[in-house]
Amino acid sequence: MKTSIVRPIQFWAGSKINHLKPSVSKSLKTLLLSVISGLMFSISAVSVQAEPELPHYSGKARLGSQTCGGSTCNGAAKPWANSAVLQNEFVTWSNDDPHSGAYNALSSDRGKRIAKNLGIEDARQEKVCLDCHTDNVPKELQSKNFDIADGVGCESCHGGAVEWLGLHVSGFGQRQDYLDAGIYPTEDPKARAKLCLSCHLSDPRKSITHRIMGAGHPRLAFELDTFTANQPAHYRIDADYKQRKQQSSGVKVWAVGQAMAAQITVEALMDKNRNSAGIFPELFYFDCYACHHSMEEPRWERRESVNIGPGVPRLNDSNLVMLRVLANAVDPTLSATLLTQTRALHESSSKGQEATMSALDDLSGTVSNLVDKFAASDFDTAAMWKIYDALVAEGLRGEFVDLITAEQATMALGSILTAIEASGASDDLQGYNEALAKAYTAIDKSEDYTPAKYSAALKSLAAARK
Repeated sequence: MKTSIVRPIQFWAGSKINHLKPSVSKSLKTLLLSVISGLMFSISAVSVQAEPELPHYSGKARLGSQTCGGSTCNGAAKPWANSAVLQNEFVTWSNDDPHSGAYNALSSDRGKRIAKNLGIEDARQEKVCLDCHTDNVPKELQSKNFDIADGVGCESCHGGAVEWLGLHVSGFGQRQDYLDAGIYPTEDPKARAKLCLSCHLSDPRKSITHRIMGAGHPRLAFELDTFTANQPAHYRIDADYKQRKQQSSGVKVWAVGQAMAAQITVEALMDKNRNSAGIFPELFYFDCYACHHSMEEPRWERRESVNIGPGVPRLNDSNLVMLRVLANAVDPTLSATLLTQTRALHESSSKGQEATMSALDDLSGTVSNLVDKFAASDFDTAAMWKIYDALVAEGLRGEFVDLITAEQATMALGSILTAIEASGASDDLQGYNEALAKAYTAIDKSEDYTPAKYSAALKSLAAARK
C-alpha cells in the first residue's frame, strides 16, 4: 500500500476557539446584491503591480468574514460535488484553522499573562497585538458586518473585498480582473511569503521584539510550504484552479519562502527603526537557544560555517543555512558567496554596528538575487533529490546542531518528499516516512533536543536512499 508523507506541526500557538456560524442575514444579502450590481460591470482595467500591497496596508474597505459565510457561498457544511470550488471554505476556516482563533488567544490565560508582563491593560486594545491577531484596519474601512473578533479572517489574506466581491459572486471576469480589483495573489509563492512572514517574522510596520518574547510570547517557528500544507487547505488544486491560477510545487514554495525569510531578516537587521531599543542588533533575530538552554547539560558544538566560539550570542541563520543548500542546486557560485558572507556576518556581530551593517549590506544583494532566481525556477525530480541529499549531508557534517536549524531542515525534507510523492516519481515512500517521523520526534520538545538524537534521524534519512 502506498504511504503518504506525514508532516506534523508542533508549532501552532494558541487554542482553537469556534466563534462563528455560517449564516447570512437579510441585511447582508442586501449588501451582497448591492456590491454585485455596483461592481459587476464597472471594474476599470488597471495593470497589476509586480509587488502587490499587503492586504493590511491596501486601504481597501472590509466587508467582514461573515460576508463569505452563506450556505450557498462559502459556508456549506461539506464540499459541493459539482462545484468549481469547495463551497465550505468558511466552515473549514472557522472550525479547523487556528487563524480564526487568533483574536481569542489575546484573552487566553497566556495572552493575559503576556499583556500583564508588558504593562498592557488589555491586549485586545493594543495595536502591536491586534496587527497580527486580527485584521486590524482603521475604523473607516470596517463595514457594519466587520467583526474584529473574527481574528485573521478571509480579508486578512485575500484583501479587502469591497471591489472584488461582485466579480467573485457573479463568476464574471478573469484572474487579472480580480487582481486589478484588489484581491491578493496568495497562489504566488513570493506574494504568499511576504504576506505570511509579515506576522510570522516581521515587516517594517509590524515589528516583533525580544521584549514581547521575554514577556512569554511563543517562539515563532515558520516554514511556508509546511504551514501552507497544514493550514488546513480550504481549496483544491484541480483543472479549474490550474487554468485560473499559478501552480507551484511544494519545493518551489519552500525555496521562495526561505529566500524571502532571509531577505526580510537582513532588511530588519539593517532597519534603524527596528534596532532602536537600546541594543543592536535587535535580540529577536538571534538564535534563542544560543542563550536560553540548560546549564546542567553541555550542548554547545562548533559549526564551521559560523566560526564563532562558545558564549557568543549567535544570529538566527537557519534560513540562510537552508538557502545555501538550495543555492547550490541552481547556482553553486552564489552558494559559496553566501557561505562566505554569512560567516562574515556572524563574526561582525561581535565587532560593533559598523562592521555588522557592512556585512549585512554585502549579504543583502546576494539574498535578493536568490529570491528572484527561485521565483523563476522550477525544480524537477532530479533537483529535488539533489537538494534532499545535500540537506542530509549538511546535517551530518554538523550544520544542524542547533534546534532552530534542525526544525527548518526537517520541514524542508518533508516538503521535498511530499513534492516527489505528488509528482508520481516514487511509488513507495514508507522508509522515508518512518525516517522523517524520527526527525520530527527529535525536534518535538526543545528541552529534549540534542544534536546526537537529530543526527541519528538524519542517518535514517540517508539510509532510506539506499
